[in-house]
Amino acid sequence: MNDKEFGTNFWLGNAILGLALFMLLFMGSLWETFGPLAMALWAAVAALGVYLVMSKPPK
Repeated sequence: MNDKEFGTNFWLGNAILGLALFMLLFMGSLWETFGPLAMALWAAVAALGVYLVMSKPPK
């Protein structure tokens, strides 16, 4: 009866989504440096964050 509501995956996913937000704030300079690769990298980071937030914690 002592189940944790939020597991490690949830908090790690939120941290990665925070990184994606930080990347989005500086997308202009990232785009100048990396070109379209910056947007692909941002999409991959955001997708990983959402996946971790939505995944169920291991039992």
